[in-house]
Amino acid sequence: MMILDKISTPNDLHQLTLEQLIQLATEVRELIVETVSKNGGHLASSLGTVELTLALFSIFNFDRPNDPDQIVWDVGHQAYAHKILTGRRDQFHTLRQFHGISGFPRRAESTYDAFGVGHASTSISAALGLCLAKKLQHKIGRVFAVLGDGALTGGESYEALNHAGDLHANLIVILNDNEMSIAKNVGAVSETLSRFRINPRYQRAKRDLERLVRSVPGIGDQLWNTANTIKDGMRLALLPPGAIFEIIGFKYIGPIDGNDLSQLMEVFSLVKELDGPILIHVHTKKGRGYSPAEKSPENFHGVGKFNPETGEIFKKPCAKTFTQIFSETIIDCAGMHEDVCAITAAMPSGTGLTDFAKKFPERFFDVGIAEEHAVTLAAGLAAGGMHPVLAIYSTFLQRGFDQIIHDVCLQNLPVIFCIDRAGLVGEDGATHHGTFDLSFLREIPNMNVLAPKDGEELRRMIFAAVDRRAPVAIRYPKGSSDFGFRSEEPIHWGKSEIVFESEVESENQIAIFAIGSMVKNSIDAARILESEGFSATVINMRFLKPIDREMILQQASSIKKLVTVEENVLAGGLGSAVAEILDDAKLSRRILRIGIPDEFVTHGSRDQLLDLVGLTPEKIARRILDETAN
Repeated sequence: MMILDKISTPNDLHQLTLEQLIQLATEVRELIVETVSKNGGHLASSLGTVELTLALFSIFNFDRPNDPDQIVWDVGHQAYAHKILTGRRDQFHTLRQFHGISGFPRRAESTYDAFGVGHASTSISAALGLCLAKKLQHKIGRVFAVLGDGALTGGESYEALNHAGDLHANLIVILNDNEMSIAKNVGAVSETLSRFRINPRYQRAKRDLERLVRSVPGIGDQLWNTANTIKDGMRLALLPPGAIFEIIGFKYIGPIDGNDLSQLMEVFSLVKELDGPILIHVHTKKGRGYSPAEKSPENFHGVGKFNPETGEIFKKPCAKTFTQIFSETIIDCAGMHEDVCAITAAMPSGTGLTDFAKKFPERFFDVGIAEEHAVTLAAGLAAGGMHPVLAIYSTFLQRGFDQIIHDVCLQNLPVIFCIDRAGLVGEDGATHHGTFDLSFLREIPNMNVLAPKDGEELRRMIFAAVDRRAPVAIRYPKGSSDFGFRSEEPIHWGKSEIVFESEVESENQIAIFAIGSMVKNSIDAARILESEGFSATVINMRFLKPIDREMILQQASSIKKLVTVEENVLAGGLGSAVAEILDDAKLSRRILRIGIPDEFVTHGSRDQLLDLVGLTPEKIARRILDETAN
């Protein structure tokens, strides 16, 4: 019987020997590799944090009644071992599957998931809040924030660190550095100093010395503060890895080997006796224990299905994706316009800017996980005479909302937002669906909002946006961009197009206004309606803003049954815009608005989720038929 079969809660690890824990680490890794090879997921980071998770569960008490120790995992890419060891071993095979467990920590899924995550740099803020809640309720449980080094490129991390240090909060931050190597000599010195700093006798001696110095009449406090200033200055010069954290009030420990169970357990045992904010700097190896992921961690960060024996990643043959079309087009634009430059927030590969960075390195900027900065940087570039293109996932653009308003649109600066992964993105679930951008962008003055029906239209939209010299947002979904449309017609700004007119003559006439990814599904739905005796016209709106008011009023003047279809929340999107135009024109028409309902959508394949929310051709047609029958 495997050791893993005996583990139901974190406290079950307290009874295991070091040798058993090392064996358990192997078993956990095997389960992670087996599951992710079938379901896809974030493999390399989770393999690297197995020992870290085991050490935390072995030393601290995450099962204390009414007051457990708690972990907040930044982003959640590192949390698979956590899920397995907290009662979800038998459900782990459902990872990221429809009706299965989430790929990220989620409060509704387990009491051990102290805080729901999915976006970077939030863990320290959330953990500090949990820590303060415990203090206010007179509880003793410890709170941990575990974050990767990438999360420190986000400003929220530093805001939280500064606040925690100022409050002298009883918070433990674990910085999992899985990118930088640790030179042996530096590591050895730092390890020795860390062991010295966390030794209880050293801490008692330090407190006794502080009391002695401060007791000197008249100058004690000033003398101690001066000594600390000198100490901090020397530490900054001599110990660069941790000086910045100690200056803002943290005890810095590390770097230490985050894959050495014995060392981790020893450090955590000593840390249990310390108070105040502590930062433990550990170094883990991405892909640890699985050779293909160790050799190529970037390919196994977010990975689809693969052969666990060989590491070969399975790729489905398909037409070019929207991301690939964007990649090729932005390079062509930059070749024609020397003022075009590109920005990404730590996603050059995912957004399609890798080739641009190679061809135009001086015009490419990767700001790290700092979306707010990315937006304002783009605004500054535009104010300086450049024409920046910010390529970003829809879900991450939400983080720069204020900057879009204040820094870009208020000044009417020519920034192009190329918004990838708009709509339902699949297995990553609610934290990553891009279902709000049409709504929050439409409300902003000076912003132009576009959505292409296919890859060719995306290409023409990008060229049109470069010529526009205004704030422009172009949103497009994940996946294939070839839906069988063939058109070389240039984009006429603010104008829609009729893409389908039924050949059936019928009194039951319907006008379907669709945008972006839903144009193809609406045409397929119109064909289903034809078989039911309806005559449907499908309009590709292209522009949510400026919207084609003339087309809407023209269709509404002759057709009484109007439908809008969008892969966006219904509140504030295309349906709302059409309703507002009809109301302003004093035209009384009942509109059937089809889109994402007012709820957060779960995880599953994109096809499953489109069916769930009623955006497949069959479900669109059925909604229309049901509505007309009433």
